[in-house]
Parts: sequence; structure tokens; C-alpha cells
Amino acid sequence: MSLAVLTQRFRRFWQPRRGLAIAEACLIGIVAALSAVFLKFGSGWLGTWRVHTSHVFPAWFVLPAVGVTFGFIAGFLVERLAPEASGSGIPQVKASLANVPMNLSWRVAGVKLISAIIALGSGITLGRQGPTVQLGAGLAAGMSRLVPTSPDHRRQMIAAGAGAGLAAAFNAPLAGVFFIVEELLQDLSGMTLGTAIIASFIGGVISRLLGGGNLTLNLQSSTYFSTFSIPEIPFFLLLGVLAGLLGALFNSGLIASIKFYRSLHISLPLRVALAGLVSGIIMAMLPAYFRDNTGLREQIITGNANASWAAIAFIAQFILTLIAFGSGAPGGLFAPSLILGSTLGYLVGVGEFHLLGGGSPTTYALAGMGGFFSAVSKVPITAIVIVFEMTTDFNLVLPLMIVSVTSYLVADKVVPGSLYDKLLLINGIIINKQVSSEGILTQLTAKQVMQERVETLEAETTLEEAMQAFARSHHRGFPVVEEGKLVGIVTQSDLLKISDRNLANDIPLREIMTSSPVTVSPTHNLSNVLYLLDRYKISRLPVLQGRKLIGIITRADIIRAEANHLNCTNASSGSQLEPSYIVYQTRSPSIGRGKLLIPIANPETAATLLEMAFAIARDRHYEIECIQVMLVSRHSSPSETTVRTAKSRRLLRQAEVMAKKWEIPLHTQIRVAHDAAQAILETINEQHIDILLMGWKGNTSTPGKIFGNVVDTLIKQATCDLMLVKLAAGVETREHGGQGGHGGHGGHGGQGGRLGKISPLSPPSPPLSHP
Repeated sequence: MSLAVLTQRFRRFWQPRRGLAIAEACLIGIVAALSAVFLKFGSGWLGTWRVHTSHVFPAWFVLPAVGVTFGFIAGFLVERLAPEASGSGIPQVKASLANVPMNLSWRVAGVKLISAIIALGSGITLGRQGPTVQLGAGLAAGMSRLVPTSPDHRRQMIAAGAGAGLAAAFNAPLAGVFFIVEELLQDLSGMTLGTAIIASFIGGVISRLLGGGNLTLNLQSSTYFSTFSIPEIPFFLLLGVLAGLLGALFNSGLIASIKFYRSLHISLPLRVALAGLVSGIIMAMLPAYFRDNTGLREQIITGNANASWAAIAFIAQFILTLIAFGSGAPGGLFAPSLILGSTLGYLVGVGEFHLLGGGSPTTYALAGMGGFFSAVSKVPITAIVIVFEMTTDFNLVLPLMIVSVTSYLVADKVVPGSLYDKLLLINGIIINKQVSSEGILTQLTAKQVMQERVETLEAETTLEEAMQAFARSHHRGFPVVEEGKLVGIVTQSDLLKISDRNLANDIPLREIMTSSPVTVSPTHNLSNVLYLLDRYKISRLPVLQGRKLIGIITRADIIRAEANHLNCTNASSGSQLEPSYIVYQTRSPSIGRGKLLIPIANPETAATLLEMAFAIARDRHYEIECIQVMLVSRHSSPSETTVRTAKSRRLLRQAEVMAKKWEIPLHTQIRVAHDAAQAILETINEQHIDILLMGWKGNTSTPGKIFGNVVDTLIKQATCDLMLVKLAAGVETREHGGQGGHGGHGGHGGQGGRLGKISPLSPPSPPLSHP
């Protein structure tokens, strides 16, 4: 038996099946729980050491010093090793589950674990529950790469890992499941729900066992004493409104804090260090019991606090969380939300007690926890379940429901939308609701997908000329026009049918073409187009505006539109990236009649591309703009990210030396960007480029793309002429001239420019003719 057969059988054996998914979910639950417990004890040990040290030595020195030192270390680890590990991590998981390219791996999980322990140990006011979600998802993503699985199966495992992480953090298995369904994946399919339940249950069980708890749910807990009566309903409604308003203000403050830190234009380590320093200074000025966040919440819930104490705690926690989260420190918002909610609820409960003489501030504190959590995260069901699983008190369910739902409605009315979506939007990522393939087929029209540049044949074209046109082209059919109006269509099948009829080669196409072909209008949706293609067993349809031919649409165009949707690269979704940032540039005298832009990246092909550019520039009396693009993570701002430009400048200096030999003005620049195509488009618009000359490796592995993401984007959006050069063996190249061309489709491709051979050029060579 051959090795290929054995490999094929092994892959078939390991294809995602129910038994494998259940086993993988169990393993993910165990690993996520262990990592969550390690994060809990690690951050707890560092926090205890910090508090103890602040009692031994002066707090005004210890707390700021620990904050700035540990903050810098945590930020340095994230920036250098895994920029995706910044912040809470939940937005990154949500983007990954929405098929946005987002790195989730063991490396990201490891960096998140260590950096979160250090950051939380520094004393910044953030929680460990958010990081455990990314931690579990990253571990699950790494495990799913060990076996060949489908993308859907991998998404299910990542979601299960995220749920297991949350369940382990709160000792709340149901909350992990509901958070997946309500916020992350929004998928109720049997396999997704089943794996999430298994992973979350195992994560919660192991966390309880290793965290010192047990599996017994005490429904009448002696720790919390909650009451509820009908006259208290208006006060719970009031608590819900206050939680919603303040939660909306809190979310707006978080966004403003992030923007403020970015306006400082400092690196992530310095931002987190600054947050640790300011937090340490403020914490040193507060009473000692404010240094332990967990103890703070417990004292409020158990009623061992007074109103003034709770008010100070709310204000301090509110401000400190904004300071910490905006810096990008690896920490979450769940714990701060619960503390803020408990203090707000306690204040309302004390007010109710003084007015009516009944009720329990504890009940209001617990209901306030769910209400503020719901207002911030916009997940009311998860909020109710988390607080219920933490207290196991059925008397609390109705107040929780009233406060959580009210706060959610108020917060969403004041500041609509998910906080996590807004955090992604700051980084240029937009997540739209998933639309099925059928939805795409009904939403997109023929005009949006068709190829506008169409090669046609005249009705008077002879049979011999038509056969020559087919021989020169990869098209399998041509529309036939007369005076600009469509009169028929001729295909290779038509030529095959008449091959045995011994017709004269000079007969016109009007005698052999298919008259009155099936056509569509620009407003036909893709569902109708696909129906006509299947109904008449054809591969292309002309698109007519009245009788005027304005485009053609093929099966390949429809497949490409669906592939773009699946890869989140269609026009209605995907990314809105930050502008690129110029970190280096040189300028020469502007004495040319136009400008030619050449992006260079590969030192092995740069010299050949530059020679072509100089020859064209000399022939047309153009200047040359030479650009080098340096890509950074979408979690980092191009204007704030530290980059090393030594190699790029060496490449540009090579271009400057060649420009002196050719005596052609050369401008150079290095841009830091999230996307290469975006940086090139910005350069084209800023420098008023006339021609863009690019190299192409000759193939692409990107589904739904002809030349690749960058080149396809430039072909569609560049406002100048585009010359695409493919360097074959040695010196032979191909050019595709003209903006907006199409090619490479299975049916009828648009005009792709001229093809030709270009030899290596040198300064003494004669000028090239105009392309």
C-alpha cells in the first residue's frame, strides 16, 4: 500500500465526526480550566504580595513602582510576542469566529496567560475573566490545528474553548454556554451547543475542584441573604435605569480612553506602564481595603459597608478601570463591571431601606451586579445566569431579570451596539451579521458582480476571423454586436456544430450566431441569474441596459462573489483600516510630466522592476515614486508602532543609485500600514500617480482571487493605469495594462491588457515604446 493511500486514509479517519468533536471538547475543557486556575492563583499571588508589600513599605512608593514596572513588562511581552493578546481578548475571539483573519494560537494563549498575571498583579483595575475567554479560545485553536478539520469544526472548537474559559473563571458552566450563544457565535446548532456544554461543564467542574470549591450547589446560601417583595419593583426598575445610563457612560468612557492613549503616540509598554503608575498613585491615596478588588466586592455584597464608602468605591473603580483598559493592558471588564454594579445596587438598596424600611441592600447589590454587567456587555441572559450561578439563590432570579433586562434596554437605547464590536471598529474591523449563501444571491445584483469590460465581435466578422479570435483568447464565447447593440452570441459550441457543414470561411457571423440570446438586466439578482444559467445550460449571460450591452456575467463571477462573502472580503463587510503612516521619505526635484509608482519588496526582483520603471520614465519624461510598505498587526496603530527601517532603506538606496545612473528624479518613502493595497492606494491619491508598476509572483492561493488580495484590490480601485509584471524564468515577463481589467475566469473574462516580452534594460538601452 502506497504512502499516499495511507495518508488519505489517515485524513479520512480524522475527519470531524461527532465522537472526535466530543473528545476534543472534553480535552479543551480540561486544558482551559487548568489555565484559568493557573491565571487565578498566579495573579492572586502577585496581588497578595503587592498588598502585603504596601503595608511593610510606604504605599505611596510601592504601589506606583510596582504598577509602572509590572505594567511595562506586561506591555513589552504583548507587543513583542503577540500583539493580539492586548486588551480583554473577547473582541479578538469574536472576530476570529466571524471569519476575520485573526491569530489565535498557543503562542497567543501563552503570552496572554503570562502577561495577564503580571498586569493584574501590578494592581491595575481589570479582571481575569475576559483573558480566560481568549486563553481558552487560543488553546482550542492550537489543538484544532493538530488534525485536519473543516473551518466550521474549528470555529466550534474555538467557541467551546472560549466558553470553557469563562465557565472556569466564574465557576459557572451555564454562563459559558450562554455567552457563546448570546455574544460570540450566535449559533444554536446541535454540534455547537453540544461541544460548548461539554467543554463548559468540564471547565466549571475542574475549576471548582482545584479552586477549593465543590460540586454541591447550596440553594440556601448562608453567605448571602436576599429578599424580594412587590413594593420593591419600582426600586429595581430604578436600579435598572441607573445601571443602563451609567453602563452606557462607562462604555463611552472606555472608547474615549483608548483614543486618548493612542493620541499620545507612545508604545504599548509605555501605555500600560503609565496606566500602572497612575493607578498606583490613586490607589495609594485611597484606604487600604481598596487594594483588594475581590475583597471589596465581597464586603459590599455581605453588607459590611456604608453608603459613603460604597459611593467612593464606585467612583474610584469607574475611573481606575477607564485608566487601565484604555492602555491596552491584558485584562477584562467582567470583574470591574460586577464591582461597579454591586456598589451601585448597594446605594439604591440603602436608599430603599431608608424610604420603606424593608428590603435588603444585599439583594440590590447582587441585582446591580447583573444589571451593570448586562449594560456593559449587552448580554442580559449571561448576566442573569452568571450571578445566579455565583449565588445559587432562587429568590434573586426575579430581581435579576428586572434589573438586567431594564439596564440592557436603556443602555442599548443610549449607546446602541455591542462594546466588543466598537472595540473591533477602532482597529478597523467590522463584523456584520452572517448572511447565508442564499441571502447573498438575493441581495447582490448582476450589475454589482458583472464584468464591465467585454470583448465583442461585430456581426459582419467572418467565420475565419472569429475562429482566429477564439484561438487567441481563453474565452468560450463572444457577444455579437451591431452598431453597439447586442444582436446575438457565438460560442465554441456553435463553431463545432458547423465544422462538418463545409461552410465558406468568409460567411459573416450573423448567419451562424445564436440570435436573440438569453440576457439579464442590471437589476436582476444573482438568484435569478443562476436560475437562467441552469435553466438554459449556459455559462454566461449578457447584461443589457435597454438594448445596450453593458457587461457580462458568468458562473465564475457568482462563485467569486460567494467566496468573497465567505472570506469577509466583500464590499459590505470586512475592515476599515487606519491610514498608513510615513516613517521615512526622500524627495527629488519635481521636473517630470507625470509620475510612475513602483512598490518594491523582494530584493531579488527589485533591480529588474526598477530598470523597467526607469526605461518607461525616461521614455515619457516621468518621475518615479518608490515605496516600501511595512505591515503591522491590526491591533497596533501604524502611527504608534515601532518599526526597524534599516533593511527597507538599504533597498531604497539601491533604487537611488540606479536613479542617478539614469538621471531620473526619484522619490522614496517607507509606509507603515495594516494593508499593503491600502498604503499603495493612499500613495496614488496623495502623489497623483499616473502609472503603477507592480511585480507578481505568478500564482495565488487566496480563494476567490485572480492575482491575490493586493493586486485584485488595486485593479478594482486604483485611479491610474496599472502594469502588472510577472517575472518568469530569467527575464521574460508579462504585462497587464489598463485599470479595472479582469481575466482568468472560466467563462468570459474582461480585457486584461496587452501581453509582451520585456528584456533586461540598462541605461544605454533605447527607450521603450509607449505601452
